[in-house]
Amino acid sequence: MIRRASLVLVGALMGATAMGVIYAAGVPAEAAGASTYKELSVFGDVFERVRAQYVTPPAEDKLIENAINGMLSSLDPHSSYMNAKDAEDMSTQTKGEFGGLGIEVTMEDELVKVITPIDDTPAAKAGVLAGDYISEIDGQSVRGLKLEEAVEKMRGAVNTPIKLTLIRKGADKPIELTIVRDIVAVQAVKSRVEDDVGYLRVISFTEKTYPDLERAIAKIKATVPADKLKGYVLDLRLNPGGLLDQAIKVSDALLQRGEVVSTRGRNPDETRRFNAGPGDLTDGKPVIVLVNGGSASASEIVAGALQDLRRATVLGTRSFGKGSVQTIIPLGENGALRLTTALYYTPSGRSIQGTGITPDIKVEEPLPDDLKDKMATEGESSLRGHIKGQSETDEGSGSVAYVPPDPKNDVQLNFALDLLRGKKTDPAFPPNPDKAVSAK
Repeated sequence: MIRRASLVLVGALMGATAMGVIYAAGVPAEAAGASTYKELSVFGDVFERVRAQYVTPPAEDKLIENAINGMLSSLDPHSSYMNAKDAEDMSTQTKGEFGGLGIEVTMEDELVKVITPIDDTPAAKAGVLAGDYISEIDGQSVRGLKLEEAVEKMRGAVNTPIKLTLIRKGADKPIELTIVRDIVAVQAVKSRVEDDVGYLRVISFTEKTYPDLERAIAKIKATVPADKLKGYVLDLRLNPGGLLDQAIKVSDALLQRGEVVSTRGRNPDETRRFNAGPGDLTDGKPVIVLVNGGSASASEIVAGALQDLRRATVLGTRSFGKGSVQTIIPLGENGALRLTTALYYTPSGRSIQGTGITPDIKVEEPLPDDLKDKMATEGESSLRGHIKGQSETDEGSGSVAYVPPDPKNDVQLNFALDLLRGKKTDPAFPPNPDKAVSAK
């Protein structure tokens, strides 16, 4: 089963529950008052006492790092300090490529299970197959390890070797492979043709997302004649977010005009508005956007923009509801600060912080028997210390984040396909662009 919490890319940075909408920026700091610096002297006194008198000598750099993280985590769940390694990992993640093996994995029966090797990567070339179980990494058993610990062991510098021991169904003994790590470009958009419908799944918003989307749409248009193509499904389910500029570009790719999103900080002069320009890559074909509890942040920007401007019909269940903007502030060799600096608003002026995107057509995805009562609703509103949204209610945000591995069993996808083909009807489809909602 594909479960949002367990799907990772070997070599890629592990995503949090809702990856932030981010953009790099240098932000000047205002000087604190004298009373604040007096309070900081207390911290200095405590630090010296701990350093000098704790029962075992503490690592001083860890003390300071943990103190900084304690301060930031008291603000909201998405502000944090990144040391040099974490900052490098973040940069790698947003670029959409990394040094690794090129396999999607999950944890099953205490072993690392290969969901699929990515085409033309070291793992695929070495003969790793979907369904293989990794039992040992460089001679060390993976039993007892968490998934992220196993992933960390498989990360490494380009051109360095790693030995994997695989258990394969039908093989009479374990298979040992030595694989040399290489740069792996992660596909941000996957696509296929569903007979007369183009299917576009945006996995995350990295620097590669818009170029991948452009190529995917061009490929679909080259495969299906324009007079036969019924429309597109834009699948944003299980998409944790990413770069703000990529969310804007993806929205713009389907729009001819209108505001895509605005970000508003603590000061009115910090408000920024981002608009779409002419040019619809899909030539105005109908679009249905799929969302669920795993759709967060940048994916909610896209869904909200297309919904408000009546360019697409949103189908599925309520999204995660992460409507805050994180600015990455470089700290030189000391890493970087990830700080919540603004909230974003859809074209109609609504903040989805703590509320999420409510679909135009609600379609629940049934859970298989083995997952019933085991998957909880995911949402920003349930995170401890989250910023309360202006429209947040006790109902909160989010929903179950599950997508069946077999498209034939995907109720939400098949509902969207039936709408596009005219087999089903709903008042919300197709949307009327003349009824677009924008902020007054």
